Amino acid sequence: MPHTGSCLCGGITFRIHSPLEPIQVCHCSQCRRAQGGPFVAIIPVATASFALDDPQHLLTAYEATPGKQRMFCGRCGSPLFSRRDALPDVVRVRAGLISEPVPARPAWHAHVGSKCSWWPIDDGLPQYAGAYVAANEP
Repeated sequence: MPHTGSCLCGGITFRIHSPLEPIQVCHCSQCRRAQGGPFVAIIPVATASFALDDPQHLLTAYEATPGKQRMFCGRCGSPLFSRRDALPDVVRVRAGLISEPVPARPAWHAHVGSKCSWWPIDDGLPQYAGAYVAANEP
């Protein structure tokens, strides 16, 4: 600790000053389109533990869904993290950007009801047709 990461061109870097939460895997069509792959792998991070360094002001936002911003590098296009107005104290960092080794492991798959047809899910992790809701959430 801390964990570090960057976009593809290195113009934006970040540090995470907390242990990493388990990786969440989302298969919804918006995440697939935003990532260009069969799913997105994210790690939720408290904003108090997340430090972004963007000296060239490359960070760009896109709001496909009201109240949810997808942040990416305006030069290389790397998706960096997302944030929701409803969860102002959390950013959802793209796990593939974190420098190895990454001690976190995937916990579950969400939105498998809309997953792509060409990617099998056979890792034995829990699968949810829609959004994952923790047992203690309303």
